[in-house]
Amino acid sequence: MSSGMNGSPIIALAMGDPAGISPELTARLMISEPVKAAMRLIVIGDRRVLERGADEAGLALDFEEVAPDALPGASSARPVFVNLANLDPDTIVRGEATPVGGRFATENFAFALTLAKNGVADAVCFTPFNKKAMRYAYDGYDDEIRFISDVIGFSGKAREFNVLENVWNARVTSHIPLAQVAPSLSVDAILAELALTFDCLRKTGIESPKIAVAGLNPHAGDGGSFGREEIDIIAPAVEEAVRRGMSVKGPYPADTVFLTALKEGFNAVLTMYHDQGQIAMKMMGFDRGVTMLGGLPFPVCTPAHGTAYDIAGKGIANPNASERALLLAASMASRAH
Repeated sequence: MSSGMNGSPIIALAMGDPAGISPELTARLMISEPVKAAMRLIVIGDRRVLERGADEAGLALDFEEVAPDALPGASSARPVFVNLANLDPDTIVRGEATPVGGRFATENFAFALTLAKNGVADAVCFTPFNKKAMRYAYDGYDDEIRFISDVIGFSGKAREFNVLENVWNARVTSHIPLAQVAPSLSVDAILAELALTFDCLRKTGIESPKIAVAGLNPHAGDGGSFGREEIDIIAPAVEEAVRRGMSVKGPYPADTVFLTALKEGFNAVLTMYHDQGQIAMKMMGFDRGVTMLGGLPFPVCTPAHGTAYDIAGKGIANPNASERALLLAASMASRAH
């Protein structure tokens, strides 16, 4: 593991979409006392954009600036800022997804990922991206996992998890049309997600994770009345996971599975598709949720909320979820070694 002062993990933090709250959030994270206590930060972006975010938040920053071609270190308590000088703040259009904003975010993210790939950083975090802007700058940008895989040459299995204090949300399918969800389900697909979820939970220090599995259909199929996926696919996958030594139960009706998970102390809920879990997680903690990309060679975390174009530049962005993302990445990085 790379190590900063006192052996703390080194986290590379990429500035996200400049037209939203990312500049302000980045500035707030650089002065956060919990962040300073848990890690050493290497922040990547444009100093002018960062300073504008700090001004809007009314903050005075203290950091060490280095050039992109200098090997960043984290030998002091001060954050290190890698100034790519890649965006003139006067060209930023507030609240709008643009090619220049997407290029800024993708350049920062790629630099941070390269630092982790090369062992300079132990984990990567980023303030919110806008996918439309990212697609302007990177042809075929489906999601962060695709981009990460391209940048670091990763060909393994990775998945997006949403994290609150008491429960995680994992999912079998993600960014696909709803019409494709049922045909995409299989015993093997569900088992693979359960195994990955189990492994990622253990990497956070949970020795014996418990996972609840949601059904696909209303009332978990109601004995086959509303569909047979629960009978033919989901239940057999749960049974096989138990045979393999995992603590897994289900399928539970999707409209109550999170209530069950919280009441019975499950660490995660595996849902069958994106919104089935996302709606519940964001209702429970929109300003606290963290997105963690698991299965990669190093932890990658970000706040679960978006770019908040509507409040950009107002100095009122809540850094809670971003701070939690950094703390989760640091915790996972520390346990990996």
